Formats: sequence, structure tokens, C-alpha cells
Amino acid sequence: MIIDRRRFLAMSSAAIAGAAGLPKLSYAQNPSGKPLHGLSAFGDLKYPQGFSHFDYASPDAPIGGTFAFQPAYWYFNQNVQTFNTLNSFVRKGDAPPRMEMCFDALVVSSHDEPDAVYCHLAESVVISADRNSFTFKIRDIAHWHDGSPITAEDVAFSFKTIKEQGHPELSLPLAPLKEVRVDDPMTITLVFDGTQAAQDILSIAGLPIISKAWYTDNVFDASTLTPPLASGSYKVGRMNPGVYIEYERVDDYWAKELGTAKGFNHFQTIRIDFFKERQAGFEAFKKGATTFRQEFSAKSWATEYDFPAIQDGRVIKAHFDAEKRPRMQAWCLNMRRERFKDKRVRDAIAQCFDFEWTNRNLFYGLYERSHSIFAGSSYEAAGTPDAAETDLLKKLSVDHELPKGIYDDAYRQPASDGSGRDRNKLRGASKLLADAGWKPGDKGFLRNTKGETLDLEFLISASVFERIYGPFVETMRAVGINASLRLVDPAQYQARTSSFDFDMAGLALGWSPTPTASGLDAILGSKSAEIEGTRNWPALANPLVDAIIYEIGAAETRERHETGMRVLDRVLRLTREWIPNWRSANHRVAYWDIFGFKEPKPDYFWPVEALWWIDKEKADKLGKG
Repeated sequence: MIIDRRRFLAMSSAAIAGAAGLPKLSYAQNPSGKPLHGLSAFGDLKYPQGFSHFDYASPDAPIGGTFAFQPAYWYFNQNVQTFNTLNSFVRKGDAPPRMEMCFDALVVSSHDEPDAVYCHLAESVVISADRNSFTFKIRDIAHWHDGSPITAEDVAFSFKTIKEQGHPELSLPLAPLKEVRVDDPMTITLVFDGTQAAQDILSIAGLPIISKAWYTDNVFDASTLTPPLASGSYKVGRMNPGVYIEYERVDDYWAKELGTAKGFNHFQTIRIDFFKERQAGFEAFKKGATTFRQEFSAKSWATEYDFPAIQDGRVIKAHFDAEKRPRMQAWCLNMRRERFKDKRVRDAIAQCFDFEWTNRNLFYGLYERSHSIFAGSSYEAAGTPDAAETDLLKKLSVDHELPKGIYDDAYRQPASDGSGRDRNKLRGASKLLADAGWKPGDKGFLRNTKGETLDLEFLISASVFERIYGPFVETMRAVGINASLRLVDPAQYQARTSSFDFDMAGLALGWSPTPTASGLDAILGSKSAEIEGTRNWPALANPLVDAIIYEIGAAETRERHETGMRVLDRVLRLTREWIPNWRSANHRVAYWDIFGFKEPKPDYFWPVEALWWIDKEKADKLGKG
């Protein structure tokens, strides 16, 4: 789940205030006191000053046509199943995905580098000697869609307003920002208080820049369907709230010849249709109303992609390699509920899920078991801790109690016998619950000393999950848990998870390729545990986890960063606030054969709507020209 990071690096899951007092050593490879065209976490930049375009861009691709799809990822208050506001920068309401395409940022990131950003709206950045101030020179060619110039006053207004009123994932990274100084009409300096993590500027400089004039006349945090004045490569076109929205390409986009923008955004129109149920969206794709689809239902991929357009070659069914970034797909139990605070209860619930049976009978063998929330990356721990991990664990043990088993092989969730009711696992779950004080009671349900049942409502937003989670719920009930599924509409699901009003829910997302302290804090840190709108759904607030995140932010080298991440992975596997479930090693994609695209795809991010284009010869052949 990642948006176009050229525009909004900070809109990944890497958005919240960094750990206090982190040293700036890891950022020292980026020199101070001189204008820079880019920054990176460890001083590595692939592209030189004045580069013409990114290698994965396609400057010669044709412009035109419509890209119709349902997004596979979204952010903040965005909702892929409905929308009732165009304000994507605040918590309230349901906004459509890809509103971010309408806005520019000071920097954009490279999709073929793990942690590099390049000046975009800004033409240069200067780091102060104490590394607490960053001075950006705004490009004099930058302008809003109405032709008015983008100035330092707009940038200052943006950072101040977002810090005070923005969605938590936008506002919390700005906690250490103590001053936004307008040096001249085209120069802005961001001054931090010294508590920021060294690499936080990489995401902070990617925050959206909004128009001071427009938001002076319009309330920033209003839920509105009035398109805001923006500056990006697309603007809002036709729409029907909750049904569809179209974004129209800005032909005179001010940045189209810059190296950071050239060769992207080839479609004249990007259309998103909204469906509350997966099957309706699939039928629209089969008919050609939508032309690109990423399939997340294993059953559908295995059994339903045999319709006539597949058989005669008009629709291509393909796999694309997943990006080189950690992926998280996991459940959590809401520890704001007293009954889920005991790790033994969370472990017992995890034991009730039979992945082997589910994969064979419901997933057609298309998934593999996930044991880490950093799946598919070098941050996954394996075996016993190596020398560097051991050194870090010993350092942490001075002030923190380490979880039992931390020096053993990295915890892996036990496999079942594949029967769907593995008696050994169920006996283990029952013992864990008994040890946690839950004893057999009337009507077959476990009860605590107060006579309360162990209630668990599994919150879902689409009926497709009923088939998958139904057996899981029945197994929980078999061991005495009063478990149930609760299907709610998309708007209610977003409202309930944002306000932490649930027992159990699942989350899937993609971390930044090089996770920062601020990004980790957003989901795993104590600071975010009680801030509504963040993705710290389980209320994880563990001083040991905070200390590891501090060490990750302080890493001077990529090797030390990876060591810290693997130690974090070891700890989280044992503490069980997040319960990983399954993963896929690639993208399952189907598309009408009307597109052109460049191969290979970039390693770290794959925004198809920005990279592909209409191949007119193919489109004319299918009558979609």
C-alpha cells in the first residue's frame, strides 16, 4: 500500500515524530553549508545535478487516453470503496485515493534507490552546520494551476497549517519543527529543535505544499467536494461522490521538463471507480469498464480468470515481482481492551488460525506464511542473533528487560497438520487461555474470575473476508472464545479503526525501503499509541521497542541500520502485538492489452498510473483507441 513517492514521500507509513535526541551522525554524509540537489539516508545518490530524467521514466511515451482502475493502496482518510470529500489532508471524511497527484512537494524520491530524494519544487537545499536547519530555494518557474506563483509564503503556510490541523500521519512528523522562517519571497528555512531523527527531513520535505491564498478563503479542515487549488501534474475532473472520480492531466504542468517529473504521467485521464464489493469491481473489469486490476483474491485468481477476453488474448494475466521493500500484513488485538493485554491470550488466538489448511483449501496454494511484519526484506531475522545483533541486545539489556527467547532462533509461528483442527495446536491454545485465567463456563464459553466471557469481534469491511475468516472464528469458538465476524460498510470501517473502536482487525501496508525512526514510531512507538488516526492499532507502547527505534534512527551505516531492524523484528515476533499472517512474493495483475510500459520495473515503488501509457496500435485493435 504506497502512493506516488515522487510527490509524497512522507505519505508512506513513515510519518510521525522521531525519537527524541537522536544523534545526527547517520546523516553526516550529506554535507552542510552548500546547495545540494538531493539527499539520502547514507549519502548515496545515483543521479547527478541536472539529470535529465530517472532511468525508469519514459520521456518518449505518447500522451493520452484513460487509465481506469481501482487502487491497490491508499492513505490517511482515503477510502478505496467510497468517498464523500476531496480533503485528503485531515482525519474526518472519506477522500478518494490519488488526490496526492494534484500536489507538489519540495522533494521527490527515486523509485530505483532505497532512500534518496531529489529537489523538485525546491531547486536546492542547504543543511546548517548543526544539522537542525534546512534552507530550501523555491524554483521561480513553479506555479499553481491558476498561474499564480508558488512562494515561500505558501511553503511556510503549508508546514504550519499541517502541523496544527493535519491528519496525524502528516502532522506528527512536524512535532520537532520549532520555526518556519521565510528568508525572502523564494527561500524558506525549516528549523528543528534538535530532537528530530537524523533522517526525518527525507520524509518531512515530501509533505504536500498547499496554497495560502486558497486556504485563506476556504477552511482547511472542512469536509468539502470543492476541488482545491493545486499545482501537481493532475487536477480533479469529473466526479460522482462515492461512484467515480476522474483526474485530468495538466498539459502545461510547470515541472514537466524537470528531471524529477519528465517521462511520467502519460494518461490524459486517470479514472477511479468505487465498488463496495469486490465482485462488482471484477465484473466491471471483465467488461472493460476498468482496464487494469491487481487481484488480491487467491480464489478469483485461480478460478475466475477464464472469461472470454482472457481466452482470446485481449486481457493479459501476469505476475510482476514485488518491490524490494518490507511488507506488513498482520492482525492485531486491540490492547485498549483489558482482555487482550495478556500475551498468552493473543498467542492463543493466533494458534487458532490454520494457515496450512487455509492456504490449501481457500488460497489455492498461492501464499506463504509470514512470520515478520518486515516480510520479504533483509530486515527479517533468521536463526540466532549474529554478533552485531548480540552486541545491540546486550546494550539494550542494561536498561530494559528482554523478552524470553530473544537469543534463540527467531520465532516462527508453528505449522499445523493442515487438518483445519490441529488438536495439538488447539490444546496449546486452551492451555494458554487457562494460564491467563480463562476457565470453562456455561454455554461452552470461557470466563474470567469476574464471570465475563472472552468476547472477540473480528471487524471486516468486505464480504470476501467472511469465507476466509469464518473457519478461523469457528476454531476460536471451539476453544471457548466468544468470537464473531462483524461486516461493516467502508466508511464505518475507516471510522472505527481510526478511533480504535474494534477488538480485532487486519492491516496491510508497505514500509519505506529504508524505514526511519519516524516511520517505525508511527505504528510501533509509544507516542502514537493513543493518538486517533494513527496506525498503532494494537496500542503498542513498549519502552524496549522505543529504545530499538532510537538505535535505528542513530545508525551511522546501512549495516547498523539493518542490525537494529533485525533486532526489532526479533522482539516484535515474541511480544505478539502484531500477528503476521501471509504474504505473496509478487503482484497478481490483469490488464486489457492496450498499454505500453518500460521494463524492468523500478525496484522500490511501482505506481503504474504514472509509469504506463496507452499503446495506440494495441488500443485501436481492441476498439479502445
